Amino acid sequence: MAVTVTSIPAPTKAAPGTKEPIRERLAPYAYIAPFFLIFGVFGLVPLLFTFYVSLFDWNPIGEHVFIGLDNFRRLLDDPRFYNAVRNTFSIWLLSTVPELLIALGLAHLLNHLRLRWAVFFRMSMLIPYITSVAATTIVFLQLFDRDYGLLNWLLGRVGIGPIDFVQSTWGSHILIAAMVAWRWTGYNTLLYLASLQAVPREIYEAASVDGAGAWAQFRRITIPSLRPVIVFTVVTSTIGGLQIFTEPLLLSQSAPLTCGPVRQCQTLTLFLYEQGFGQFQFGYGAAIGVALFVLVVAFAGLNFFLSTRRRTEK
Repeated sequence: MAVTVTSIPAPTKAAPGTKEPIRERLAPYAYIAPFFLIFGVFGLVPLLFTFYVSLFDWNPIGEHVFIGLDNFRRLLDDPRFYNAVRNTFSIWLLSTVPELLIALGLAHLLNHLRLRWAVFFRMSMLIPYITSVAATTIVFLQLFDRDYGLLNWLLGRVGIGPIDFVQSTWGSHILIAAMVAWRWTGYNTLLYLASLQAVPREIYEAASVDGAGAWAQFRRITIPSLRPVIVFTVVTSTIGGLQIFTEPLLLSQSAPLTCGPVRQCQTLTLFLYEQGFGQFQFGYGAAIGVALFVLVVAFAGLNFFLSTRRRTEK
């Protein structure tokens, strides 16, 4: 019995100089089109509409009167705006710098220490990230309470009087920064740790043989290996830190929209919410949103430029 074997023809390649079928040329664009469609509907269109609303005296149930740049002129003369800017940058610095430094140190330790249940310790870093912000605020308010808080009790043991963290400016900034750092430190630690896992251990072993100590290895091997991830975390922390909203909103229960009677911890996003949805001044609130957008883009771009420039110089 004869068996006939048929060979499958090999795919033919397009001859040089010939064009690919239009279906193959459009396929890559079709794959990425959903992202750009969703971004356009939920990102770009609201952003452009915010710019549009900022040019009007926008009454949500009344007329929309075009006033040009008057909302921005009013914003530049409003001391509440400058107070919100100071509060935002103060909280951002107090939270971002310790948060990234602690995350960097923890990632280095978890990458080198030989721990039992190492996976458990690494995954536990995400517990603060998945915890409700409201629950976190309640716990931290108890810890920082003036009369019965654990922190003030410890300060009293060393002779320091009680501090009203909620009502004072710097105290409220420290309290909010502690909540933000506690929530995001573990997340950034895992980002750094994942990058360090890709660095061959032979490099550290060779450095040890050459006489490099722990600090020299950290400075010469760990930091250069993490530089792309450090740039990413600095940029994302800048964007998130300048848009902080929930923590100051939940901090002061007596005046949540101003974060205290004297606006001691009111951030830009909270100021925007107060004017737009508290006072129903949508045009002025949109102008605050535009100013916040410009600040976030400027500082995120500055951080990226400084980080990449230093990498290029080295």
